Amino acid sequence: MRSLTNISVFTYTFAFTLWNNIQPTVEDEFMANYSSSSLTNVPKTIPVHTQVLDLSHNRISGLSIPEFIYLSDLQVLNLSHNLITLLDFSVFIFNENLEYLDLSYNNISKVCCLTLAYLRHLDLSFNKFIALPICQEFGNMFHLEYIGLSATMIRRSDFRYIRHLQLHTVFLTLENFSLYEPQSLTVLTTRNLHIVFAENQNFTFPLLYDGMSTSENLKIVNLRYTLSYRHFPSPSLMLLKKIKTTALMLDAVDLQWPIILQIFMLIWYSPVERLTVTNLSFHGPVEELTEHAFLPLLSSVEQLISLDGSMKALTLEHVRNKVYYFNQGILYRQFSELNIANLTIADAYMPHMLCPNRTSSFQYINFSHNALTDELFQNCGTLVDLKLLILKKNKFESLLKVSSMTSHMKSLKYLDMSNNLLRHDGAEVRCQWAESLTELDLSSNLLADAVFECLPANVQKLSLQNNQISNVPRAMVELKSLEELNLASNRLADLPGCSSFTSLQFLNIEMNSILTPSADFFQSCPRVRELQAGHNPFKCSCELQAFIRLERQAGGKLFGWPAAYECEYPESLRGTQLKDFHLSLLACNTTLLLVTALLLTLLLVGAVAFLCIYLDVPWYVRMTWQWTQTKRRARHSRPGEQGNILQFHAFISYSERDSLWVKNELIPNLEKGEGCVQLCQHERNFVPGKSIVENIINCIEKSYKSIFVLSPNFVQSEWCHYELYFAHHKLFSENSNSLILILLEPIPPYLIPARYHKLKALMAKRTYLEWPKERSKHALFWANLRAAISIDLPVSGEANE
Repeated sequence: MRSLTNISVFTYTFAFTLWNNIQPTVEDEFMANYSSSSLTNVPKTIPVHTQVLDLSHNRISGLSIPEFIYLSDLQVLNLSHNLITLLDFSVFIFNENLEYLDLSYNNISKVCCLTLAYLRHLDLSFNKFIALPICQEFGNMFHLEYIGLSATMIRRSDFRYIRHLQLHTVFLTLENFSLYEPQSLTVLTTRNLHIVFAENQNFTFPLLYDGMSTSENLKIVNLRYTLSYRHFPSPSLMLLKKIKTTALMLDAVDLQWPIILQIFMLIWYSPVERLTVTNLSFHGPVEELTEHAFLPLLSSVEQLISLDGSMKALTLEHVRNKVYYFNQGILYRQFSELNIANLTIADAYMPHMLCPNRTSSFQYINFSHNALTDELFQNCGTLVDLKLLILKKNKFESLLKVSSMTSHMKSLKYLDMSNNLLRHDGAEVRCQWAESLTELDLSSNLLADAVFECLPANVQKLSLQNNQISNVPRAMVELKSLEELNLASNRLADLPGCSSFTSLQFLNIEMNSILTPSADFFQSCPRVRELQAGHNPFKCSCELQAFIRLERQAGGKLFGWPAAYECEYPESLRGTQLKDFHLSLLACNTTLLLVTALLLTLLLVGAVAFLCIYLDVPWYVRMTWQWTQTKRRARHSRPGEQGNILQFHAFISYSERDSLWVKNELIPNLEKGEGCVQLCQHERNFVPGKSIVENIINCIEKSYKSIFVLSPNFVQSEWCHYELYFAHHKLFSENSNSLILILLEPIPPYLIPARYHKLKALMAKRTYLEWPKERSKHALFWANLRAAISIDLPVSGEANE
């Protein structure tokens, strides 16, 4: 005998699910997935070493030996949801390693059997069998753990071939069911029995009774009965001695209320510990729906539930009540007085529940998704053993009343009030919570900042997610035991401090309105091990740099970093992760920026001052001011004194140290002979009473040319510089060619001061006359000079004089 592999039924199921979700069409050496490929036959290209083969959701109608003969390593085969009508197990005669075979949801009506010795999982449910397809060969499949079958009738003899097998799960689908012989199921040996009955037929209740006598865990789907409860086949009291079921689940139940009560009475006396009923609808004919008709049953139930039973947990989910004509308070009383540990009534539109009359054994209550209000369990002192209370998705409005409700629950540790309409306006009455309460869920309510005035003092885990909190007040009740705080999806603009949460270790503040979180959070909250602050509209600016540096110092305390931390503002940076956002130190340090700006300003001022001094800018400013003032006075003088009529051929500018050459050479040679030249000389033509600058300007303007006698002495004269500046100004303002330069003596460049840059420019760009040392060249010099200043001056009164 070969050793069995450790792959269980759940491993096979998981393998199929995982493969379908990850690799829907790809083949490899060990797993081949051909599901949903519109195949009509088994492909011939399946790899030889395939161990897991999925051919589900195709149109395969038949199987043959040649299609599987070469797949000797095949262990898992899924042929569900096809069109197979005939199943011959000899097809798999060469697949000795086959352990998982799923042929559910086909059209199989006939089976030809063969023993598959190592088969663990066989599913033939949801097919077209009339009788259960159990062959004698099934009795030799000693490793079989799961078997799924379908039929329209069940007889006692149907299970005789497998009654000796120790099965884990038996799954029966009974569509169009017509016959059940009592005691048929009881021959089975299985831990789990799952029965799916026909949807639109009246349920065969012996299936329930025998099922409870067969397996530990029983699940029945589609338990409906439309006939009158007077025809209901009540269970025998002898049945109680045979019941093995400890966990019973009923799904899609649609029964009359008296029938439900009778079944419940049976279950209460039985060993069933956990009863779960989902999608429950109870009803009854209108003429029979009177309080008097129900009172006897309700009275017996009331007596029954006060007794100790095996039941520990009752779950009713998705309940729809079609009974309208009886006192519902009686019904609530039955539930409140149940002597069980766990009670769940969810999605039942239940508006109220009564407080137990005596000390209750409830430790867990789940009344979620109902219509309960603030009046629930007010002044109720009998729920002293209650540890977990779930009241989410109801219609509670007052947090103060909720706290009052818990004040008598001495053992309460967990309370879920999420998805209600809770508010708290900071009432003067102090909230009174159960001192034992350590975990509180107030998420998805209408709570604002005042909620921090009404919280249990010993709470360790607190959820205030999805409320309307905009600030965590500093003056609030100190929560010394609080370790986990969830403030996600609120309106907070900054991280809260920990002055009132000295033990805080986990904080969730995602999806708030935080633009620039405080960088000193971990300093004020030294015990925090994890901070969830992602998905906030971060404003990427200088202020955020400190928070980004905080992440590097925190050592992985920021949950979701870096994917959940992105810039929202400015728009140009939207979507940029904070880890990729950088600004220079200068851009974010105001002091450093001011110091840098001041230094640059000082440098600029110093450079400008140096240039002004080096280029003698103050001098030029002063001269420009003098020129402007002179021109202004000229415009305001008497008309007779105005006039820019040329009176001189040339104005002579020279240094006093060169006056001998001017007086002995220049003036005599220009003013003698034919066409004598009229020269303007400061000694004889400056008008007394006027300023020197004004006389210089007037002489330059009344002269056709301006002659500058250049020498080393010229560049040392301040007045010569004035005269050159004004002449140069006239050159550009009047666009005239009025300058004549005479180089009396060579001037070395290093002797020309920096402020004489105009002179340097003129000597570089303009032609000048150089005084020749040879006497033979003097005549040519004078001829050239005369030609340069030759012009007929207009006749004026002043000239005639």
